[in-house]
Amino acid sequence: MSVSKVQQSVIAAFKSAKTYQDPYQHWFLEDVLPEGMAEAVCALPIDAPFLEVDDAGTREANNSSRRYFDQENIAKFEAANNIAQAFHSREVVDTVEEVFGADLSDSRIRLEFAQDRDGFWLQPHTDIGVKRFTMLLYLSDEPGHENLGTDIYKDADTHVGASPFKPNSALIFVPSNNTWHGFEKRTIPGIRKSLIINYVTPDWRAVEQLPFPDSYVK
Repeated sequence: MSVSKVQQSVIAAFKSAKTYQDPYQHWFLEDVLPEGMAEAVCALPIDAPFLEVDDAGTREANNSSRRYFDQENIAKFEAANNIAQAFHSREVVDTVEEVFGADLSDSRIRLEFAQDRDGFWLQPHTDIGVKRFTMLLYLSDEPGHENLGTDIYKDADTHVGASPFKPNSALIFVPSNNTWHGFEKRTIPGIRKSLIINYVTPDWRAVEQLPFPDSYVK
């Protein structure tokens, strides 16, 4: 699957995204990657981390075992490289700014290959700070995963619903002080796989996570 095909598919999905205003502006889109590519990403031989229980409900408890489309993995896996190249490209970056209103000046692309096991949960948080754009691309297609979408909150204490979890679909928002989201405690059959896509500011310190640590997208 070429970079240009990934670009074309992502841009088309962005332009057809459905927008919602409640409880904050967010978008839901489908058919993000070219046909068959979500399955190819799911099948990548990248080991899923074993969960360290974190009473605070953060991903940071598992920092040592989290997986990224970093320099090592984009060199190993064509699918990872093509996705990283596409989201790094000016064509996709310009479309993000046009459709979603995010300012990606002096930003770098970060892609985390999340593989969540039973017991995982995330407390409500906003992503505001060093993340300028958040896209949660759902990948896995196991029984019961349709109920594993990202939870959406009006504030830190008020749950209002969850996004659909449909393979090759995504939830997008531009982080602000009200973009509360998380993952309520519930049973996870198998491994819940998704790609967490962020454009991050120059203040992002963990550059080893990035596919192109020395290159801003614009």
